[in-house]
Amino acid sequence: MIRAGLIALGLSLATPLPLHAQAEEQCRLALLLGMDVSASVDEAEYSLQINGLISALLSPEVQNGFLNGPGPVAFAVYEWSGRFQQDMLVNWTMIRTQEDLVNVTEQIARATRQHADFPTALGYAIGFAAERFAEAPPCLFQTLDISGDGQNNDGFPPEAAYEHFALNGVTVNGLAIGGASREIELYYESEVIRGPGAFVEHALNHDHFEEVMRRKLERELRVMILGSLEPEPSPASSARNLNPAENR
Repeated sequence: MIRAGLIALGLSLATPLPLHAQAEEQCRLALLLGMDVSASVDEAEYSLQINGLISALLSPEVQNGFLNGPGPVAFAVYEWSGRFQQDMLVNWTMIRTQEDLVNVTEQIARATRQHADFPTALGYAIGFAAERFAEAPPCLFQTLDISGDGQNNDGFPPEAAYEHFALNGVTVNGLAIGGASREIELYYESEVIRGPGAFVEHALNHDHFEEVMRRKLERELRVMILGSLEPEPSPASSARNLNPAENR
């Protein structure tokens, strides 16, 4: 009921938005969100993440970012925890209208947590993202937005994922969720983020998830298309001996 109420509230608060983006079919950004559901995330914190993401997506600022840029945005969401525990909540969806965005939030609201007792396999989560980008619509830019509250403690680390998976041209931003300490933020800055302009946003705890997710989405959706830039082709996933599917 909370999730349905958030969607209804988002619709009531949203102001009418120009639809000029619909006229331009070139996808400007493939944006993939990866959300941590490892054992360190309890049920209350999980609800804060899900409801916070819905509220962030329905905020007027984020809706403007999706709908008023030079071309549509391809959007997808997955949850991750252990080595082989990755679940898609939203498959690649082209966001052209407010209705498209509302449909995405309804999918998130219907989601059921599949795993709650696995460790933090961040390297595998990044490798999984590489495979999803290989399936993405052709877009000028690709960004992975990965959030979590702990360091990698299962399987190969992020560094190995970047070495063995096809992630060239993908910008990786982080949302580090911690306590008063900035240790997790520093870990994401040194080990996780990647690419030109990559950044980390820090939430003191899960209570601040919505606010920080909204701010991060606003930043990511401000991608400007410059005429002098030639888009790189979307890389095919290549995982060598670290392919999670081959290790199942």
